[in-house]
Amino acid sequence: MTEKKFGIIGRPLSHSLSPLLHNFWFKKHSIKASYSLLEIEAQQIGEVINKIKKRELQGINVTTPYKQMVIPFLDLIINDAKETSSVNTIYLNEEHKIVGENTDVYGFDCSFFKKLNDKDLSEKKFLILGAGGVTPSIIYALIKKEIKKIFISNRTIQKIKNIKNKFPFIEIVLWEDVDSKSEDMDVIINATSLGMKNGNDFNQIIRKFKPELIYYDVIYNPLETTMLKNLKEKKVKTFNGLDMFLYQAQKSFYLWNKVTAEIDDELRKKIIFNLK
Repeated sequence: MTEKKFGIIGRPLSHSLSPLLHNFWFKKHSIKASYSLLEIEAQQIGEVINKIKKRELQGINVTTPYKQMVIPFLDLIINDAKETSSVNTIYLNEEHKIVGENTDVYGFDCSFFKKLNDKDLSEKKFLILGAGGVTPSIIYALIKKEIKKIFISNRTIQKIKNIKNKFPFIEIVLWEDVDSKSEDMDVIINATSLGMKNGNDFNQIIRKFKPELIYYDVIYNPLETTMLKNLKEKKVKTFNGLDMFLYQAQKSFYLWNKVTAEIDDELRKKIIFNLK
């Protein structure tokens, strides 16, 4: 039997543990397959999609900055990908069509709402920092939970305007006003790459906040960004991005292999060990 090939496209990818995760599951479920990093330039997207059409690749994940850029190369975008215009999982279906799906919405839901035991957050104020590829997925996950007070801030205003076109009700907070506005927020979500391993960090810290603030960071490498660590020390309830990473990958794995991979202690220990 020929080995199936999968991978992740994005730039940069040095922080990604997706190969470790998927290759662990392939081995555990006796699937003859491999998963690798495919760090490409934007002009190479079509070339990679063509490999899926020719079955040289069986599927790919998509990360920053290509979650929207891949869409023109696809035949279909379905489910959460259609609602968010953000794709992170691609495969060839039985009709030989290239399909774009989104598993980030599912990943965020499992890593955040399920941990809060369905606590009613519908009247809470949410501030999302960042307007990159994962932000529409977070907004859509919040909409599904009937959360209406969503604020967004980004270093460049144009990216926010693009998201506001998709979700007109969200309110814009200027980047320089984040510190003063944070005091009024119930939940702050970092969806930027600031704090990521080998990357840039926030040049300011959230200093004013409610005692009951919840802070969520989509970054999982490192497990604790500087911002998360500082807020945790001040007794803020914090979440890192590890579970979002695991659950979005679990759904991608199912879409490709029709196997529900288990997220167990053995896997968590392996991932955490490789983050040190």
